[in-house]
Amino acid sequence: MSYEHIKVWEDGPVTIVALNRPDKGNAISKRMAEEIQAAMTAFAASEQKCAVLTAMGTKAFSFGADVTEPPELWRAVPNVGWQCDKPLIAALEGWCIGGALVLAMMADLAVCGAKARLYYPEAKIGLTGGMIAALPSRIPHKIAMELMLLCRVFDAERSERVGLVNEVVPEGEALARAIEWGKEMAGYAPMVLGGIKRMVLDDILPRGPSEQWALQGQRLAAIRESEDFREGGAAFREKRPPVFKGR
Repeated sequence: MSYEHIKVWEDGPVTIVALNRPDKGNAISKRMAEEIQAAMTAFAASEQKCAVLTAMGTKAFSFGADVTEPPELWRAVPNVGWQCDKPLIAALEGWCIGGALVLAMMADLAVCGAKARLYYPEAKIGLTGGMIAALPSRIPHKIAMELMLLCRVFDAERSERVGLVNEVVPEGEALARAIEWGKEMAGYAPMVLGGIKRMVLDDILPRGPSEQWALQGQRLAAIRESEDFREGGAAFREKRPPVFKGR
């Protein structure tokens, strides 16, 4: 299959899916979201044992959603790690911002280069993506609140210390380490790996059309329909401070 905004290749039993808009900071476009989903669907149906989600270039894993596109894009970040029983590893270099951080946290494991920076500025700029539960469900509550409410930038060392990533490696080596992990897991029992992943996800995710899941969807919908959301998007595109009114 031909892709425009991602690059896909294989290294033995490992499939690598890379965001491929380095000249745009690997901003997540609607096309990219669709292509990631297609690549992961193909991976799930293949004989490959593990997938790695990474990005071309070293400046940024991704600066987040492409805000030049309609707001509907911010709902399109695929739940790639949760829709497949095979292991998915995120290999992060450079900046990982907003919706890109949510995308990375949907991986089962994450490794980052020493100069990686993780940042979730949605409250500051008046925007929000979906699946915010991906963050607090995998890290301590107070750390999630600092990341999301104070909008702090977490460097690689702190990201590892609080559990956002599993390991920090020298700059430029995240992909190699992720592939190494993938090849290691390729020798394990696939049914056991899949079963472990499902049991862990059962504990941290709202299940199906639960009340909790529906409530989160209602909250996000209310934000996206607000004046502040539109102001946040406009201010971000125009590179000016937003003026929020609480409505």
